[in-house]
Amino acid sequence: MKWLVLLGLVAFSECIVKIPLTRVNIMRKTHSEKNMLNNFLKEHAYRLYLTSSPGSNIAAYPLRNINDIVYVGNITIGTPPQEFQVVFDTGSSDLWVHSILCSRRLCPSRNLFRHRDSSTFRPTKRRFSIEYGRGRMNGVVVHDTVRIGDFVSTNQAFGVSMEHTWFEGKPFDGVLGLSYPNSSFTGGIPIFDNLKNQGAISEPVFAFYLSKGKPEGSVVMFGGVDKSYYQGTLNWVPLIQAGKWCVHMNRISMNRRVIACNHGCEAFVDTGTSLILGPRRLVDNIRRLIGVTEPFVSCSTVNTMPSIDFTINGINYPVPAQAYTVKDSSGNCYIGFRENPVNRSTETWILGDVFLRQYFSVFDRGNDRIGLAQAV
Repeated sequence: MKWLVLLGLVAFSECIVKIPLTRVNIMRKTHSEKNMLNNFLKEHAYRLYLTSSPGSNIAAYPLRNINDIVYVGNITIGTPPQEFQVVFDTGSSDLWVHSILCSRRLCPSRNLFRHRDSSTFRPTKRRFSIEYGRGRMNGVVVHDTVRIGDFVSTNQAFGVSMEHTWFEGKPFDGVLGLSYPNSSFTGGIPIFDNLKNQGAISEPVFAFYLSKGKPEGSVVMFGGVDKSYYQGTLNWVPLIQAGKWCVHMNRISMNRRVIACNHGCEAFVDTGTSLILGPRRLVDNIRRLIGVTEPFVSCSTVNTMPSIDFTINGINYPVPAQAYTVKDSSGNCYIGFRENPVNRSTETWILGDVFLRQYFSVFDRGNDRIGLAQAV
């Protein structure tokens, strides 16, 4: 992943656009909680809230939480604007939203993109399909005006869903991919690249701060880095290769003993993944070393569990038990390590929100690197 040079960020700090996000706990989709979810959605309507102060441009969005740790913000599409909550995802490149073309059985109660209501909509006949770790989305590529805060991308290519799996009942309307163009399934230019090419973004950089246990405060920022969201040094790590937010990880250790990634491995830094994912055998071993055999643990034992260190580019990034255990809406605690559903020939880890809540992350497209620093 790409890391930003701090001096460069300071030079263009006045051009930073920050989109504050809010974190909320997910409500499990059980029959007894459907009314709770409906009431929640009524009380926290999909609205675009704007706050501003002299010299700033800040758009604050409510955030829905998927699997207890996923951060989602608002965008608008079309003319007049239609609002959607999307996952800002560094693990994919494409923007897509649910639409009226999607079966009502699959999309019964979402914000659906209504293309007939937009005067700037332009259709195509190009179909596409995206496979995620636990889901699939099929749709058609279209063009329209997309806005992220005050950023405007006209004639932006994006996908509208026609059918999907796994996304049923998830409290978001789509995904906004922030990976490289070569990973696009729609064949269009990603919105970040369009904004960069248009000169809307002063530097090809974006960064994430994910709040810890607070309903508000999370931020995705474009064009630079706000130093107030981290402490200490911002450490830069080169990508293994340009084209995906993946870095070389030296090892994973516990109490100075290497427990995974013994000879080095790949690590994707992925804001669209809730937990830390790895090979099943190694995840099972980590649970055993922690002293648990099931994903769920007694919350009273969390403070007795050891910290786990992720060494990247020679620097240790500790993740304490209070961070890698997650309390769900029912008050149960579970270990934030899971098997990666995608089998790979080499040892690969995905560092999702469990890791990124601990570390402020910077994604530098201009220098093909990622920056990590201790979050405040």
